[in-house]
Amino acid sequence: MQNINKLLRITPWAGNSNCRAICTTSPVQGKRNFRKFLVYNKRGTRIVKLAQRTLPNPPVSIDKRGVKDTGYTTRDGKYVEVPERIPELIVPDLTDCKLKPYVSYKAPDVVQSEFTSLDLFNAVYSKKIVEDFKEKKLNEDGTSINPSSEETLTADEALLRARKTGSDLF
Repeated sequence: MQNINKLLRITPWAGNSNCRAICTTSPVQGKRNFRKFLVYNKRGTRIVKLAQRTLPNPPVSIDKRGVKDTGYTTRDGKYVEVPERIPELIVPDLTDCKLKPYVSYKAPDVVQSEFTSLDLFNAVYSKKIVEDFKEKKLNEDGTSINPSSEETLTADEALLRARKTGSDLF
């Protein structure tokens, strides 16, 4: 221990500034770097905050945290609202809805195969075709004598009807 004292000259702090001492405190000595703490829109004097609100291009821009503007600022400094930019929430009326908003975790998993064109044909057309065949209401080429409204549709009309709002194809 005596050799260490001779090498480092460790002495108790007594206001003696000419000797060296080992300091175990942090080198910042009470100063902290507050730039690493992200405090948005809280810095600056009142003059800077007034400039942020009034100037069209402020020196320190306002951080909007991902919120988009609903208008624009003109050269005169006036703010013009654009009605198309205001988000509109469309919520259905669920007053007579029998369904509950909660699905239990105990509900069984529903496994359903892919709905193919054959399944669609069987669901819509096959029953009428079988009835027409049994009652012999088919022409020689296999078309129905009394076609239903679905059978008289063209390909374009069927496509438009399938893509209409309210159909199951989304």
